[in-house]
Amino acid sequence: MTLEGTNTWIVAEPGSTEAVVIDPGPLHEGHLAAVLAAVEARGCRVAATLLTHGHADHAEGAARFAELSGSGVRALDPALRLGEEGLTDGDVLTYGGMELRVVGTPGHTSDSLCFTLPADGAVLTGDTVLGRGTTVVAHPDGRLGDYLDSLRRLRALAQERDVTTILPGHGPVLDDALGAVEYYLSHRESRLAQVAAAVAAGHRTPAAVVAEVYSDVDRALWPAAEWSVRAQLEYLREQGAL
Repeated sequence: MTLEGTNTWIVAEPGSTEAVVIDPGPLHEGHLAAVLAAVEARGCRVAATLLTHGHADHAEGAARFAELSGSGVRALDPALRLGEEGLTDGDVLTYGGMELRVVGTPGHTSDSLCFTLPADGAVLTGDTVLGRGTTVVAHPDGRLGDYLDSLRRLRALAQERDVTTILPGHGPVLDDALGAVEYYLSHRESRLAQVAAAVAAGHRTPAAVVAEVYSDVDRALWPAAEWSVRAQLEYLREQGAL
């Protein structure tokens, strides 16, 4: 589910002595030490650790990394914060001359955030958009209606050319932000139609819908697909389509 693993991003203004680390990842001592070493090799200190959301593959190591680096941890979820104020949609963060803007993008989880780097036309998306494949809506915390709204918000940023590059939480960098987000939206529309058709054909349980709709997906991913199916069924009911 994490593709090659979780991407930990180190961002800093060229020449600055302050860096920001986004999503230090799981509690893996070797990885956390390597991240800190990479920051220090650039002559920087960690000014802040930011989280895109609270899933363990992104956030489990945050407290330990804060201890190693002497930084605080900022997140939307108060339970994840350490010695720092929280993050909310619309916040503008500045560290060492670098500007980051916080974009609330709930859906994958209720606490999902993205961070835009206006100077680079880039957006760090966590699990909202992946570098390869598609993400799950982690029902019941994640909600499909929220997720679709978040994708539309990212699409608007891409259409306005505020964002051209996606720096995802897993997988490679995407140089066509608009194309990636439009694909995600069309994929969700297609899956919704398939789920509605599966229910109409008599597949009533989430597990049965997964077996019908996600037959082309590795069975190891079916438990995650069931999260998305539950979110899709809830959304279709809310829209009066079931």
